[in-house]
Amino acid sequence: MRIYVSLICFFVCTQAIIKSSKETCMAYTFQEKTKWKESTEMSQTTITLLFLAFTIISFILEKIPLGLTASICAIGLTLTGVVDATTTFSQYVNSNVILCVGMFVVGQALFETGMANKIGGLVTRFARTERTLIIAIMVIVGVMSGFLSNTGTAAVLIPVVCGIADESGYSRSRLLMPLVFAAALGGNLSIIGAPGNLMGVNALQEMGLSTSFFMYAPVGVPMLLVGIIYFVFIGYRFLPDGKGAVGATVEKQKDFSDVPKWKQTVSLIVLILVILAMIFEKQIGVSIEISACIGAIILVLFGVLSEKEALASIDLKVVFLFGGSLTLAKALDTTGAGELIADKIVGLLGADPNPIVLLLVIFIVTCALTNFMSNTATTALMIPIAVSLANNLGADPRAVVIATVIAGSCAYATPIGMPANTMVVGLGGYKFKDYVKSGLPLILVSFVICMILLPVLFPFYP
Repeated sequence: MRIYVSLICFFVCTQAIIKSSKETCMAYTFQEKTKWKESTEMSQTTITLLFLAFTIISFILEKIPLGLTASICAIGLTLTGVVDATTTFSQYVNSNVILCVGMFVVGQALFETGMANKIGGLVTRFARTERTLIIAIMVIVGVMSGFLSNTGTAAVLIPVVCGIADESGYSRSRLLMPLVFAAALGGNLSIIGAPGNLMGVNALQEMGLSTSFFMYAPVGVPMLLVGIIYFVFIGYRFLPDGKGAVGATVEKQKDFSDVPKWKQTVSLIVLILVILAMIFEKQIGVSIEISACIGAIILVLFGVLSEKEALASIDLKVVFLFGGSLTLAKALDTTGAGELIADKIVGLLGADPNPIVLLLVIFIVTCALTNFMSNTATTALMIPIAVSLANNLGADPRAVVIATVIAGSCAYATPIGMPANTMVVGLGGYKFKDYVKSGLPLILVSFVICMILLPVLFPFYP
């Protein structure tokens, strides 16, 4: 019922705005054309801000699916004339969206063939104690998450780690939380580590700034390494020693014994070649989204994945969220609504705010939001605002954008911060406070690393 009420209210408000604009236009004479134009521009700004407010509230409440919310926003902005249809739908076939789709297929091949499970099984070869087991889990999960779906990596390796825990006698609760946190940390290793990463890349490309495959790695790699060190020496003390909630059962591992080894080999080779092609994009002259598509085509062409499996691997929720959010970002830019928000925030920070303070504010706000709503949705909302703030100060936006993306991944402090956190609640027997105790110090560690490295690696005034 709340969904329908919110939708009705939303469309009523929209129609009222449209009607008001039309009546205003009719009231003006020909001689007042200039004033009419200014009024129209102002009304477009207002409409954009209303859609932004609707999107924020809807993302937080999640009564409406995230992808649907973003699409409602995109279509609404088109119907009200804030953006044209060509601009709107071009966002859904954006090069970064194509890249995301291609990598969904390439990553799914590793999961479907059992190669991901085989890589995860390497954990037992290096683990002799609980601490070495934590190190092995976090390293393998972190690296895999840098190039595959965070959630997918966690989903595949959770049963593996549960099996290891049951066989070794170690508590599941001591191993599962480091696993899901490593999945989030590893997402900052490359631009394909998480959908939010590509949104940051897209924002910089829109401004004509160069990007690279490992753009986030100078900050992401230290964060992963320090995160591992934190859990080995400090964080493990905060991990609960539980046996799992009553009735919580781990999903049985899929039997991959009937999968031909050549399929596993080909899936791994294709992934490696695609990543290498992305790294050396400029040298080979093939864009990264084309490399991803070629990899996906090869996997289907050679029968590693069926066409049905390839299509099923594409997460349309992410595609719709991505496209709709980019449309909103475009509207915030073209109507000046983003600049208006930036002016208000800068005004609160003082007459001549320090860019470091701005970086701090962006990180804290994004981090707070991401622990209670979707990581991708949080990043999508905050990036246009972050860019506007940087432009308002005349600063290079790279540091602010990267800080926003990384802060969006710091969903460690709540069980709802990211899907992987929710997956292990029952299996690990976790309570809300367990995430707070283990996650908040890790957020603080990530924050300190960002505040130290970002101004050095990406100067505000180069």
